[in-house]
Amino acid sequence: MNSMKDKKKVWKIIGNVVFIMLIAALIIPTSRSWFQQGLMKIGLFKPNLEQPSAAPAAQKQQTVGDRSNISFSNDKGEIISVANLSGKVVFLNFWATWCPPCKAEMPSIQVLKDKFKGNEQVVFMLVEIEGEAEKAREFMKQGDMDLPIYFPESEIPESWLGQSIPTTVILDKEGQVAARHEGMADYSRKEVFDFITTLTDK
Repeated sequence: MNSMKDKKKVWKIIGNVVFIMLIAALIIPTSRSWFQQGLMKIGLFKPNLEQPSAAPAAQKQQTVGDRSNISFSNDKGEIISVANLSGKVVFLNFWATWCPPCKAEMPSIQVLKDKFKGNEQVVFMLVEIEGEAEKAREFMKQGDMDLPIYFPESEIPESWLGQSIPTTVILDKEGQVAARHEGMADYSRKEVFDFITTLTDK
């Protein structure tokens, strides 16, 4: 009997601890980010690596050259036109400094970027949509990350960024949307590396 009571006590304690952790994750931003990263590590939040099927055929045929008016500025204030990235695979991540899911997925993007170190065929652009340059720099510094920060200098197509962040878009060498994912995802996964590598080989 005592053994059964002890087991019930243990499970009650575990249940209470899990409940407290869930409440903390919902209330405290840093805890929330830590909790979300933990969920990614156990295999949840796989990114969608399929071309958006809902996009009209004409939209799918648009190339980087057709979007010559789309541009971003980097952390040095230099303007980068998307049209000039033709021939490269572009990983675009739209985020904001106030967005916990955006921050939670950043370490996984850093892992992905590190895998392509020295590969000039792949360009990473972490677009902070609110223009919070100082906060963005501080976040990268605190996380010991060197992800390249960009800011919008033109209107972002709705086919790239809708109403939610984080949103990630991967453009192939011709500027077509090869994949688009809304919401937090784990980009350190092998299938993401393999997907981008396949695009660079085309």
